[in-house]
Amino acid sequence: MDIEIRPGDITTAETDAIVNAANSGLLGGGGVDGAIHRAGGPEILAACRELRATSFPDGLPAGQAVATTAGRLPARWVIHTVGPVHSASEDRSATLASCYRESLRVAAGLGARSIAFPAISAGVYGWPMDDAARLAVQTVRESVEELGETVGTVVFVPFGEAAERAFRARLEA
Repeated sequence: MDIEIRPGDITTAETDAIVNAANSGLLGGGGVDGAIHRAGGPEILAACRELRATSFPDGLPAGQAVATTAGRLPARWVIHTVGPVHSASEDRSATLASCYRESLRVAAGLGARSIAFPAISAGVYGWPMDDAARLAVQTVRESVEELGETVGTVVFVPFGEAAERAFRARLEA
């Protein structure tokens, strides 16, 4: 598996799938979630509404992942995952790692050969960027053992210089 860093806008990533750091409601929001819904168009929202009406009436639980169309995005699929809110008093790192692992599992099930990830939970959910990057890179590397080379390329798309530095440092470690 090749792991790359391409800083910028995840909505322009030319991968088979992109990952949306969604909220549990799956109906759009701020940050990455809002950007993906805006750029992808109403098809993504319609698919998310269908998921809420059928499979996830109470919302998508943190750490799980589900795919929809990518609408007007260059990718074929959007894989929605809900990261945990950072807590100083409770270790939620297993849930954050699950976001990456489950997203890769969904991508492999779809036949995606490439996937792009944002820094899940590192925005409004308050996860410290260095630790978010550490967990992301570590989990992706560990997932190769489980999934093999099904997904051949993983791209991290950090937004901003601090995020890019954190991901590059972890990838080079």
